[in-house]
Amino acid sequence: MVGERAQPEVIEKIRKELGTDRNIISQYYGYIKLLLQGEFGRSYYTNRKVFDDLLLKFPNTLKLAVCAMLIAIPLGLSFGFLSAYKKDTWMDGLISAISVTGLSVPVFWSGLLIMLFLSLQLKLFPPSGTGDIRFLILPSITLSLPAIAAISRVTRTSLMEIFDMPFVTTAKAKGLPESKINGIHVFKNALIPIITVIGLDFGSYLNGAVLTETIFGWDGIGRFTMQGIIMRDYPVIMGCVIVGTMIFVAINLIVDIMYHYLDPRIRLN
Repeated sequence: MVGERAQPEVIEKIRKELGTDRNIISQYYGYIKLLLQGEFGRSYYTNRKVFDDLLLKFPNTLKLAVCAMLIAIPLGLSFGFLSAYKKDTWMDGLISAISVTGLSVPVFWSGLLIMLFLSLQLKLFPPSGTGDIRFLILPSITLSLPAIAAISRVTRTSLMEIFDMPFVTTAKAKGLPESKINGIHVFKNALIPIITVIGLDFGSYLNGAVLTETIFGWDGIGRFTMQGIIMRDYPVIMGCVIVGTMIFVAINLIVDIMYHYLDPRIRLN
């Protein structure tokens, strides 16, 4: 904070202001006491309250997460259903290959390629920054790619298990339309693992997509976390980690509640 050539008295003064001159137990007790009061401390470099900065940046992260999932959910479900329905065909192989690629390619690479092609070459969208929907499209596409792949893979696996179950054979024997069998009986029974993956992805995006937000200069929690790490701004880092933990707990709770309404067997237990 003060550089390599600071005077000892300056260092000691700052240590007292930060409370780092006390023993580790006293420091921990003081931090927990502040947390219970909803206080995450102040940034070492801006002297702003970390909680206030998180409140300012969370709406941007929420916009990015929602837009990414609005792209990922319909495409992931569609690809997964098509892959399961066309099992062991060229279509299934193509979608599986695309899904594996989507899971394997890191977002810092796919993000740069998307920026290069759609922004720098075609001039369709601004390359980086925080603003209206034009600034949101590129990071949303980048963030949605691994989610599309994950949802597609899980949907395919779940549907293939359901297709072979006796109640599907019974429904076909009764002469029910195939669209009704697939849309109601099959898809509803495959929702549990799909909802789990969607919830986990959405929770991780609400924590702040660190790489995506940093690449595209999107002013959200992820970029805020990266800035704290680079500058060793420990109150910022700890505040982001604690808020991210709370978000994950909340999302998992919501997913568990959804299980209760989606699966009658869970309600009976």
